[in-house]
Amino acid sequence: MDILKDLEFRGLLHQITDREGLDKKLNEERVTLYCGFDPTADSLHIGSLLPILTLRRFQLAGHVPLALVGGGTGLIGDPSGKANERTLNGPEVVEAWSQSIKNQLSRFLDFSTEIENSAELVNNYDWLGSLNVIEFLRDVGKNFTVNYMLAKDSVDSRISKGISFTEFSYMILQSYDFLKLNETKNCSVQIGGSDQWGNITAGLELIGKSTENRAYGVTLPLVTKSDGQKFGKTEGGAIWLDATKTSPYQFYQFWLGTADNDVIRFLKYFTFVSHEEIERLEEEVQAQPEKREAQKLLAREVTKLVHGGDALESALNITTALFSGNIQELSRTEIEEAFKDVPSTTIDQDNIALVDLLISVGAAPSKRQARQDIESGAVTVNGVKVTQFDAVARDLGRLGESYIIIRRGKKNYYLVQFA
Repeated sequence: MDILKDLEFRGLLHQITDREGLDKKLNEERVTLYCGFDPTADSLHIGSLLPILTLRRFQLAGHVPLALVGGGTGLIGDPSGKANERTLNGPEVVEAWSQSIKNQLSRFLDFSTEIENSAELVNNYDWLGSLNVIEFLRDVGKNFTVNYMLAKDSVDSRISKGISFTEFSYMILQSYDFLKLNETKNCSVQIGGSDQWGNITAGLELIGKSTENRAYGVTLPLVTKSDGQKFGKTEGGAIWLDATKTSPYQFYQFWLGTADNDVIRFLKYFTFVSHEEIERLEEEVQAQPEKREAQKLLAREVTKLVHGGDALESALNITTALFSGNIQELSRTEIEEAFKDVPSTTIDQDNIALVDLLISVGAAPSKRQARQDIESGAVTVNGVKVTQFDAVARDLGRLGESYIIIRRGKKNYYLVQFA
């Protein structure tokens, strides 16, 4: 199956400037395409996975992906999809974030020089940073009328609240990126989210006016959840691709919790599972949703893709241990990862009574309640039920050399670390 048919099956073709022309070009030659990622933080989040994996799909189909880090445009700020002006970050911050994002992108694309369609990382600061403003306005700015720019959604949606000249100029800078890559890298396709349609088509206009080259634009759908909630957000915040911001276990659990109404669509979007397997799982979701087979595969595939096989195994190990209650098998690192967000406390004395420990960590409001919980069998320590209210911490053992894990009831966990 060719690349556009695969993207169509997966629901990834939102808009395309010339389907017939692009289809012909992709089938006749190796095409260079690009997608831009502005450094607005020191990590990308899972919303960026869709364009990253689409670049990967093109590379697997034999084409050449360029992953552009917006070291230049990141100093300006893209108004697309934003209700208010962005806060500008300093050059040192943007440069550091750009390097972090470069490192993340290199995990998904093949940059090996041993293959003909090796991917390439580019940074638009390399050409935008040295622009002469007079020459830029004469040679590039003259190709855009204010009326044309005002008609774009990214600008029009901000007119009522106001938009600075800085962000107003973003469209021209991104258009110049496309022209520059077209001229220097023979790049003929730009892909991006649906909110980038105005910027992409502006780039096509600039290429058309400046060269005789033919170029194309493709946008991907905005990822939403069927219940209307924003994709990629949890009560704890955004789901990041950086393991220090969102641990592999948390990452795995996010995907495992995907609703039945979303799971097949997300399998199409975020995995390389075959069409036939996806269609089989679609029937499985309808027939036996309680098995959650599709969710388990989705969580495994995306976690392995983003964090690697070892991190996936650790996430599975933590999941199994917490489900079974057999947490003694967890390593120190896995304990720290699994209980990162549970109530915790640090104790410097090991002769503290379990009753007082429950109060210190917030598992019980009073000694009376703590004793009652212990005697009724509602408290487990390190996976073992404790029913003696006069138990002392030093006799309860340690996990990972310095931790005690308390569970009250079925789901309430608390972490105690001994200094």
